[in-house]
Amino acid sequence: MVLFEGRVMKCLRWFAAATALCVGLSPSAHAAPHETLKLDAPKPRLALTPPMGWNSWNKFGCNVSEQLIREQADAMVASGMKAAGYNTLVIDDCWQKSRDGEGRIQPDPDRFPSGMKALADYVHSRGLKFGLYSDAGVLTCGGRPGSAGHEFQDARQYAAWGVDWLKYDWCYTGPRNPEAAYTLMAKALRESGRDIVLSICEWGSSQPGKWAGSIGHLWRTTGDIWDAWKGKKEWSHGLLDIIDMNADLWADAGPNAWNDPDMLEVGNGGMTTTEYESHFSLWAMLAAPLIAGNDLRQMDADTKRILMNAEVIRVDQDPLGRQGRRVWRQGDLEVWVRVLAGGERAAVLFNRGEAPADMKVTWEQLDLAPRLKAEVLDLWSGKKTRGVVGEVGGRVAPHGVIMVRVTPTP
Repeated sequence: MVLFEGRVMKCLRWFAAATALCVGLSPSAHAAPHETLKLDAPKPRLALTPPMGWNSWNKFGCNVSEQLIREQADAMVASGMKAAGYNTLVIDDCWQKSRDGEGRIQPDPDRFPSGMKALADYVHSRGLKFGLYSDAGVLTCGGRPGSAGHEFQDARQYAAWGVDWLKYDWCYTGPRNPEAAYTLMAKALRESGRDIVLSICEWGSSQPGKWAGSIGHLWRTTGDIWDAWKGKKEWSHGLLDIIDMNADLWADAGPNAWNDPDMLEVGNGGMTTTEYESHFSLWAMLAAPLIAGNDLRQMDADTKRILMNAEVIRVDQDPLGRQGRRVWRQGDLEVWVRVLAGGERAAVLFNRGEAPADMKVTWEQLDLAPRLKAEVLDLWSGKKTRGVVGEVGGRVAPHGVIMVRVTPTP
């Protein structure tokens, strides 16, 4: 996540300060991590399936408050989102204001007058988990105090407040080494006395899939998502661009260690209902964390239908934890396949183009025996067909998908 204006110029402006603070307060963060940092405690097993929850940034940016989070928690329960599997509320940037005389991080007293412990207690009382945001730099992307030089102090504070999740960003980090910086915070969290999910938000710049698996529970693979079908807006990317940047990362992910293509935009209004169905379907195929980013208090019927599609969620949450792959592409047409537990398969026929297209997925593409009989469930229409052999398909709408679950039968 990055601020809406001037991130590059601000990073240059604060480079010297970041260097000085990191050198003065956290020298181990500059060394090669395996030389000076050791994660003695194993990573807690907190994300055996991709995490599900909600984050404030996509809809509200810096406009966060205690009242907003309480209302989102209430709406998560009342709307059925909690029952569908969404169980964590994360406050993104701009909740923090300053540090006290002893260096302890302080929430904005105007926006969070009751404090973070009371807010965490309220979220927990609704049967949900509570998450916060910080940054590995001297400042967060929104210009608030970062955690550089305060990693262990902040981790202890989060634990005392009852935090269950930390999203850890990468603004104003100067010359810090990403692997070392995230290892340091992981060590701090593991020594805090509380199990806390670590969501690494380094934007994929240093190939985190190659080193983050032992450190965090999920790691961002790209810059921010933009609520648009395609294209780039400053440091943010449209849906098609995010999908393409994640297509070849399938080998890096698995239980308790997930590629994170960023939060969901479903319900925020920048794409059509068909495009949001494609968004949600492809996130499930990518075994991506399903972190809603809309206003849970104001969801129309289509938003609820998409975000709470139990069968698509079931694919995302498959216990085998194997990320899906793009197995065929011709022009604007693509076939994605995901191997599921128990020998089942999920497939998405994806039409990126501007006209309807007849598409199919074959048993060969699914790595199934050619004469095998299967039951096919269309995950958006709910239609179930038995005795299918060899292939399945249909007409796919522009920017749309057909998503199926294929279950071999005797």
